[in-house]
Parts: sequence; structure tokens; C-alpha cells
Amino acid sequence: MNQGQIVLLSSLLLAGTAQAATPKYVFYFIGDGMGAAQRQVAEYYLQQQKKDPALRLAMDTLPVTGITTTHSADSLITDSAAAGTALAAGVKTNNGVIGLLPDGTKVTTLLEQARDHGMKTGIITSTRLTHATPASFISKNPDRDDENAIAEEFVASGVDYMAGGGYRHFINKASGLKSKRRDDKDLVTALTKAGYTTFISEKSTQNFMHYQPKAGEKVFGAFSASHLPYSLDEASKQATPSLAQLVDKGISLLSLEGNKKGFFMMVEGGRIDHAGHAHDVAANIDDTLAMDNAVKTALTFYQKHPKETLIVVAADHETGGMGLGFGKNYYLKLDQLAKVKQSIEDKTQKIYTGDRAAFYTTIGQQFGLTDLSANEKKIIEQALDVADKKDLTPDENQWGEYDPAAIGVAHVISQRANIYWTTYAHTGVQVPLSAIGVEAQQFGGFKDNTEVAKTMAKIMKFNIGA
Repeated sequence: MNQGQIVLLSSLLLAGTAQAATPKYVFYFIGDGMGAAQRQVAEYYLQQQKKDPALRLAMDTLPVTGITTTHSADSLITDSAAAGTALAAGVKTNNGVIGLLPDGTKVTTLLEQARDHGMKTGIITSTRLTHATPASFISKNPDRDDENAIAEEFVASGVDYMAGGGYRHFINKASGLKSKRRDDKDLVTALTKAGYTTFISEKSTQNFMHYQPKAGEKVFGAFSASHLPYSLDEASKQATPSLAQLVDKGISLLSLEGNKKGFFMMVEGGRIDHAGHAHDVAANIDDTLAMDNAVKTALTFYQKHPKETLIVVAADHETGGMGLGFGKNYYLKLDQLAKVKQSIEDKTQKIYTGDRAAFYTTIGQQFGLTDLSANEKKIIEQALDVADKKDLTPDENQWGEYDPAAIGVAHVISQRANIYWTTYAHTGVQVPLSAIGVEAQQFGGFKDNTEVAKTMAKIMKFNIGA
């Protein structure tokens, strides 16, 4: 779908939604850690790379916009479990808790209601399927880190299409693949017995890409042991499906002829958050663009079914405290980011082994850091001193829980672009919301994250929460 088509569809939406019916097809996108700055810098970068200052992210072309607060029941700064529960069930809970009120009462989610109303359902994520946001739509667990138990809830969930990473929580050690299970349970076999076609590990990617769904089938795909790779990392472009490809395959399965009640699909761009934690602006942008490509895929479907489809693009919180500009400088130099070839968290941690010359060669090749200024060299050297334990009193607020050498590189890259960070955790700032389609106008304005779920439930005639 091109920009002109989106504008035309937007005009039609705003002109004719008064008599809109309940949507048959629902896409619920959640950008984990995707605040306003993340969306904005990704759009600026895209404009620069395409040499088109009028270019917009697909999610930024949706005609209805809003802003949401994100606090949890016990903190003004939420984690993804509490925020995911709010977006899934319309209730506040404590940080770390999934699908339960603070007192332990189980809550009903949008996806569960969609399933119980006969709609086909899908959960798609670039993280482990058992991670907080996707788990919030089907799990009831006081501990988001109890991923082995959450995996068992996925098996019992009845969700028609589940795709992402994290096979390590579904297989046992006898499988020969990396497993995090402490028991002998083989949940992949259980899924197969429950009627699922399964795709496990990177080796299954090509089979998945060539797979042609048939009516009545269910699909489970876990393409990596942990999270799917960052979109920035070159190998990821072939090793595992992209978020857009996962959405496309989900559409082909969930919209097959004979599906009279439609579908509900939750799609998480989860690694935006991880890049924010690691102060990795290049990976943050690339995964935001990867999610935007998934939104484009949904918009292509919307173009064919404009009177039956609702697309909502939300975020659970902002991560990293990304600031576009710092100090006395009035500029962004995003061209510096085009030189970056790999992520900080997955590819740069632990590459420093004590050989400084080799390290400088690597960061020159992978990040374009061949002409370090005196101040930049000082930042890197300080990081390497900490890594070598020459600095016996490292400031954890400076490095977080990451490899100092990798974070030193991240900070030099951010400073070159004039982008700065305030935290290695989440922030309490409000996050943007966008929507198009049936009853999309109800998502405009200022809302709490719980109201996003409640608004969708009202439109769908669902009963969610406790």
C-alpha cells in the first residue's frame, strides 16, 4: 500500500464510520518499549535513507491518533508484564504479574474472548513466545519469569497461530536442542498431538516459508532458542522469518475461506525494547522499521477488507529514555547510523577478550568507528578498563548490566548521532497510539493503557477483566 492509498483510505474512514459494524478482522500491534522518540527517529532515519523528507512510517499515517499512560498498580514505571496485562485485559496489576490482579484474581483477555466467540486467534512476537507481552494474552502467572509453566499454558490455550522465538521452553534436553526445561516434558509433541503443525528452530524456517496453510489447521512456530534475532543483524534476514513474514503467514492461515467469524491477531515488536535497554539506537530503529513493515502487511489486508478490519498500533511503555538531541547542539546526525552493521546486545557483548587492537579493528569494521576523536577514545578506553577490571569501582549506572566494552561503543554511536539515554530501564512517559478501520475513532485522544483494551472490548462486545 502506497502513501496515496493510505491517505485515501483514511479519508474514507473519517467520512463513513458513523454506521460501522463490529470488526471481523482485528490486528493489535504492540511495540514493546516504543515511545514517541522511537517512532520519530525511525521515521527520520527512513526519510534520510530513502532521500524523501515526506516519507512516513505506515503506523504514522493511520488517521486516528492518541496518547496513553502506562503506570502499573504498584509503580509509576511499569514493566512489560503489568503493561501487557493492561493492554490485554484492561486492568492494572503489579510489575512482574501476568494475567492476574494484585490479589491473585484471574482476568479474561481480549484474545481469550475472541477465541471463545469463535474467532480465529494468533499471537506473533519477535521475542520468546513465553515473554511477558505475548504471555499476557493467555497466561495467569504471578511470576513473568516462570516461562516453563507459561509454555504449558500456550499448549493448552487453543490459539490457532503462535509464532516467534523461545523453543527452549517447549522442548526437553533429550531433543538435542537447547532447552531450559527442568523436567522431561516435550511440549512440541503435545502440540502435535493437539493438532498443531509445528516448526522448531532456524532449520525449519524454509519449510515454514513454503508452507501453504489449509482450512482447520493450527500452527506453532518457534524459530530460535531465545528471542528472534535483531533485524539489524545480517544473518537474521535469512535465519528466521521477519515479523512481516510471520504476519503474512498468519493472515493466510487465519483468513482462509470458511472462517466466517474472522480473527484476532496480537503482534509484538518486542526487540525494540531490548535495543532501548542496551542503548542501541541503530538496532532500535531497525526493529521499529521491522514492526512498521508488519503494519504495512496488515494495511494491505485492510485495503481488501476496509469495512471489516480494525488495526490498532499501541505500545506498552517507553524504554531507555531516548532523547533526540542533547547539550547545546541543534542537530541529529542520523547518517552516522548507516555505518552500523550489528547489534550491541546480541553481537557485540563479549567480543572484547583483552586484545585492544583487535577490538578497535572490529568496531571499525562493524560500526564505522575508524576515526575516533580524543573524547570518543576516552569513552572506549574507560569501558575497556572496566572490562579488564583495572577500574575496581565501576559505576553500574553507566554500564547497566551490560558488557562495558559494548556499551562504550553504543554510547559513542549515540553521541555521534546526538542521541542520548537516561536509563537502562523503562520510563514513565506517555506513549503514542494509532488506529484505522472499523470504529477506529474511539481510540483517539488521551487514555490510560487499560482504556485501550476496554475500548476494543466495547467495540467487539467482549467481557474482559476480572
